[in-house]
Amino acid sequence: MKTRVELGENSYDIIIERGAIKNFSSLTGIKGKVLVVTDDGVPQEYSQKIASQFENAFIYTVPQGEGSKSLDCFGKILSFMLQNNFTRKDSVVACGGGVVGDLSGFVSACYMRGINFYNFPTTVLSQVDSSVGGKTAVNLDGIKNPIGAFHQPKMVVIDPDVLSTLPPRQISNGLAEAVKMSLTSDAELFKVFEEKNILENIDDILFRSVEIKRKVVEQDEKEAGLRMVLNFGHTLGHGIESEEELNGLYHGECIAMGMLPMCSEPVHARLIPVLQKLNLKTSTSFDVDTAMNAVMHDKKSGAGAINTIVVEEVGTCEIKKMTAEELKQKLMIIREG
Repeated sequence: MKTRVELGENSYDIIIERGAIKNFSSLTGIKGKVLVVTDDGVPQEYSQKIASQFENAFIYTVPQGEGSKSLDCFGKILSFMLQNNFTRKDSVVACGGGVVGDLSGFVSACYMRGINFYNFPTTVLSQVDSSVGGKTAVNLDGIKNPIGAFHQPKMVVIDPDVLSTLPPRQISNGLAEAVKMSLTSDAELFKVFEEKNILENIDDILFRSVEIKRKVVEQDEKEAGLRMVLNFGHTLGHGIESEEELNGLYHGECIAMGMLPMCSEPVHARLIPVLQKLNLKTSTSFDVDTAMNAVMHDKKSGAGAINTIVVEEVGTCEIKKMTAEELKQKLMIIREG
């Protein structure tokens, strides 16, 4: 399966193909030096398989986890590229999940004022969402993604076969984002989650999720308006996620809970069993004031209120402004204890 993000000179193909990792070089046509950025939680065979297809390739491995999305790690990768004489004609390849994609994409955006970037996402979360759209960033002072750039990849190559090494919890973590997209944009996709065997339909879920993301990005590349629909569940989810070291939750798990208070009662009633089917939590313990601090620092905040996405009916959504007090009351819905 193949689709194309049409953004003028920044257009690029997204290829979804089982076994694509074996043909990465021929699919991308990359020339020059290649830096494959990965993390120590990704099977080494993936980065090695990609690097082996190029004459002049380097592998840079960062520690697994959100902590690697830092200015320190960002600087070390840039220094490595400088020491190895990378030029503007060379390329960076992300081989990993969302952390690796965000970090290496930002490196690509900044090195020599921008070099070619290719994404080979290895988690469900990155395959259905973060690998597409060109949003790159690092974290700062406990706040997610305040420093970054829009830098579109030259190509995204998705190989569903690499998901076989993921534990079930990581599969569910990523599928939370696909559920998010179905709620805002595709009622039939939501029925897949409700009625069908999810793993047996994973290829279709991946493609339909990517198609939703593609259409939104084409209409709103830099999040001036419509692209905000992709933030459904994220306003509150990021607040919960700010305590991730305490609660041990993954991004998708936080987003899943963040969606619940932003749904109408009928949608909420349908969403609960879907999240349970995916073994995703519907409530957790966290400090409301700490979470609210992260919410108010979120990039979606505006003067006196925060733009949020709400779903009144499956397959559609709308933007609503909410005050801090309103959002605090929403957080209480998913707080345990």
